[in-house]
Amino acid sequence: MRGADRIDTQEKQLLNHTADKEQRPLPGRSNHAGNQSQPDKKLQEAICVLLVELCERFTFFGIVCNMILFCTVKLGYRNYQAAIVNMCFVGTSMLTPVLVGWLAECLVGRIKLVCICMFLHFLGTALLPVVAFPFEDIYIDRRHILHTLTKREQKIVFYFALLTASLGIGGIRAIVCPLSAYNLEDCGPKELLSFFNWFYWLINLNSAVVFVSISYIQQSVARNLGFLIPFVSVLMAMITIHMVRGEMIYKPKTDSSLLTTFGVIASALKMCYVRYRYFSGGVTNWLDHAKENYGGQYSETQVESTKSLARLFPLFAFQILYRTCIMQIPSGYYLQTMNSNLNFSGFVLPVAAMNVISIVPLLILVPILECINSYLFSSKDTGHSPTIYIVVGQLSAALSVMVAGFSEIHRKHFPQVEQTLSEEVLLVSSMPCFHLAPQYILLGVAEALVTPSCSLLSFRLVPERIRGISMHFLTLFNGAGCFMGAFFVQTTHAGTQGNWFPHLLHEGKLERFFFFLASLMMVNTLGFWTIAHRYNNLNQEYTNELRGNLPEEKLLKHEKAIKHYDSVLE
Repeated sequence: MRGADRIDTQEKQLLNHTADKEQRPLPGRSNHAGNQSQPDKKLQEAICVLLVELCERFTFFGIVCNMILFCTVKLGYRNYQAAIVNMCFVGTSMLTPVLVGWLAECLVGRIKLVCICMFLHFLGTALLPVVAFPFEDIYIDRRHILHTLTKREQKIVFYFALLTASLGIGGIRAIVCPLSAYNLEDCGPKELLSFFNWFYWLINLNSAVVFVSISYIQQSVARNLGFLIPFVSVLMAMITIHMVRGEMIYKPKTDSSLLTTFGVIASALKMCYVRYRYFSGGVTNWLDHAKENYGGQYSETQVESTKSLARLFPLFAFQILYRTCIMQIPSGYYLQTMNSNLNFSGFVLPVAAMNVISIVPLLILVPILECINSYLFSSKDTGHSPTIYIVVGQLSAALSVMVAGFSEIHRKHFPQVEQTLSEEVLLVSSMPCFHLAPQYILLGVAEALVTPSCSLLSFRLVPERIRGISMHFLTLFNGAGCFMGAFFVQTTHAGTQGNWFPHLLHEGKLERFFFFLASLMMVNTLGFWTIAHRYNNLNQEYTNELRGNLPEEKLLKHEKAIKHYDSVLE
């Protein structure tokens, strides 16, 4: 009995030490707010992180909203080139948080790296007005112009500004505003889905303000000073970070990383090859080859976590083509709107203002979805998976692209008129731009259904220790969808000699590109529908299989077993 008591005492000390270690203040966070209660402190941190997130998205959407118009009118790009630049910038801004997160974890300190990223963001948004500023309109006297940037110099500065801005965006999203900073570890499926719904609702509300205000300023009132607004917005973000820098910089747990996940996969592939070549026999899962028990280099917990993440790879893969369809809003749909009649009762609407039509369904659907989720996520059915939302959302995206093809055919039946955009006279269709509203609405419905649901599955259906990595992989595949859209534009333009993605829309067949993309998206939707059942009960499977593999929970189970053994002896 004394031996059992001694083991019981030692394990309690180990568990208490682990709990104290987890509750210890993280480096980089100040402890001066001792008089402030813990809930108030967490609320203040969440509000500050959300403000920085909104400021960063404000700058991002301010750069993206009229980039195609700027590239075609100011830099002289053709339509397909401007669309490729826009999609590549969005894709790069999605991939850089993963890169910066890895740098912060392995090579550079978080505080130092966030300062570097804020400087890069400041530099990028400050250089964009240099490209847009009308040097040719400023004279020293009647003979000499102040200074004029050549087209080549403008393009060099423009690309450098986009690169530095995207790197800065990655640092802010990965270090200052990760999802881990919102303390979602103890939330259930219903609370998580509610959080993601309202989180993306706020982001889209912010983007609606940007698309209406900044796009109008850039296009009509002061088009050459419009890029100064992202510059002012990033100053707001820097001031916010400076005010609460002791509470803002979140330091996540370092017990798992992207390198560990890739290492497990590489080790499993290596051992699979060795065993196939020289040995016989197998294991239940090919990733088990990476375990130390089978000759690998990784622990059972690391391999089991990677196995749970690998189950989500099909979900991530089916998001690539969906993200390509979503990227038609700032590319193909934008070109359609730019070549339609924007006059509304004598007022010329900003081109990017049509994006608000795709945001309105999301703003309306979120409260409705909250009521539906309250019914679906009952106390007796906590394992419900919203895969049906993803299927319906992807189907809505496919229908949107198909409607865009028919709208393009319809647009060509109207006579052409002259329209002035950014002081440039363009020959466009006389069809009112509001005829394009159905395709925007369908994509808005798709975003309201798909994005929060995918975030919920990616965050919930993996162990807590790798939830950040799971969200990184979702971001990687979304970024791949942006580059996939740029690849489709380039290949279709080259393969059809500019006929499927023309510079002058009335002389080409842009509708064929939309029909081609819609057919691919229909196949993608059917493919995901066939595997959607894999994620219906995955939450229960994770609860039963993976939680028992964590060392702390093994100790708790062992402690309970010892107590039960003591009671039996008594």
